[in-house]
Amino acid sequence: MEAIRLTDLIQAVSGRVLGGTPSDTALVREIRTDNRQVEEGDVFFAFVGEKINAHRFVDAAFEAGAAACVVQEVPEKIREDRVLILVEDTIKAYGDLAAWYRSRFRIPVIGVTGSVGKTTTKDMLAAVLEQKYRVLKTQGNFNNNIGLPRTLLGLESGHEMAVVEMGMNHLGEISCLTRIARPSCAVITNIGDAHIGILGSRENILRAKCEIFEGLSGDGFAILNGDDDLLPGRTYPCPVTWIGAGEGCQVRAEDIDDSFSEKLTFTAKTPAGSFPVTVPQPGYHMIYSVLTAIAAGLAFGLAPEEICAGIESYVPTKMRMNIERLSGNTAILNDAYNANTASMKAALRILSRREESRKIAVLGDMLEQGDMEEALHREVGRAAAEFSPDILVTVGRAAGYIAEEAGKAGLARIYACRDQEEARAVLKDLAGPDTAFLFKASRGMRLEDLAAFVKGCLEEA
Repeated sequence: MEAIRLTDLIQAVSGRVLGGTPSDTALVREIRTDNRQVEEGDVFFAFVGEKINAHRFVDAAFEAGAAACVVQEVPEKIREDRVLILVEDTIKAYGDLAAWYRSRFRIPVIGVTGSVGKTTTKDMLAAVLEQKYRVLKTQGNFNNNIGLPRTLLGLESGHEMAVVEMGMNHLGEISCLTRIARPSCAVITNIGDAHIGILGSRENILRAKCEIFEGLSGDGFAILNGDDDLLPGRTYPCPVTWIGAGEGCQVRAEDIDDSFSEKLTFTAKTPAGSFPVTVPQPGYHMIYSVLTAIAAGLAFGLAPEEICAGIESYVPTKMRMNIERLSGNTAILNDAYNANTASMKAALRILSRREESRKIAVLGDMLEQGDMEEALHREVGRAAAEFSPDILVTVGRAAGYIAEEAGKAGLARIYACRDQEEARAVLKDLAGPDTAFLFKASRGMRLEDLAAFVKGCLEEA
């Protein structure tokens, strides 16, 4: 973050000063939401969450040297020697500040949303664009009404472009985020079934994702998935570049070869000509993130050679199909950050391509599926039987439907575990050489803990 005047911050958040007298020359160098990180001259925002009300840490922030604190609750005693700024909602004020701060930078911003592949697409976009520009990108998946402002507040004068991720689980959330980010380019990766239990239908998910256009700049454009069954055939408020494997896509993948265990190859057919692409990550689904990055790279003036170099430099975010090779010809495929039916199928497909002689799929609950929970888990069960790992281990109540349906479809060796404790006992006995383990579930299932457990078992063997 670059220094801003405290008086400008007060105006940006529509704040009312309760205590202290802000100096016209006082500069703010960092915005903090954790009082333990506060240093001299920072401004602390006191958020109110489900578990913690940060107003209790305001005094500690002042003692650490905070120049001011932004609050939504009036304290019993107001200190006249400290600047206290009252707002209606501190989280909204945080977003308002980020929107004002972002407006100071006349640079392209790419906003990425969608049901599956947001983080992968964001990382791939950044890897390509960094071949020509200094790019700020969302770290991890900080894509909500706190994470996105935090990213934008990291803009500095040297940045030439930003790539930000926008997540949601309710209507109206992306509308808020896009008005903060004001993207120049809107990306929708696809319309899947993530959060369908909250939104009710894929059509409502489409409506929610299309809120990204509400904040699009006047000369902005979109990059959309032409292979998705819901995105094409609609009218959009801006020019659209369609990507995919279908004939109607301007940036298209041809001659796709996903038979490799740790890479993907295809030929990119684009308005700038055709060229071969090698992706250092397995899976057919990767074509969509890569094609999006190719389309953006061409739109922002990169040559095909620069685009390919960026693709080959791509490194996935933690727990996004991270492949760890261990001794004894064993491998752990940690894709445990999140899950829905599409990503479960993609992960099972990748496991089926592995060269190890034994393949074990460890699948947990997909959360927020609502009334569709049983049907969607059973769909994954049928996919598991189709890709036919040697052993299927399910973890959790809903994942039991995966096990049951996979068994009905003919998969022979299945262990249905109620929780991680049961799964650990099973996996300890299964840990052995020449084996690939896949771990995949929704974030709340924390299957990365099981991945670490199996890694420990393999290292001790």
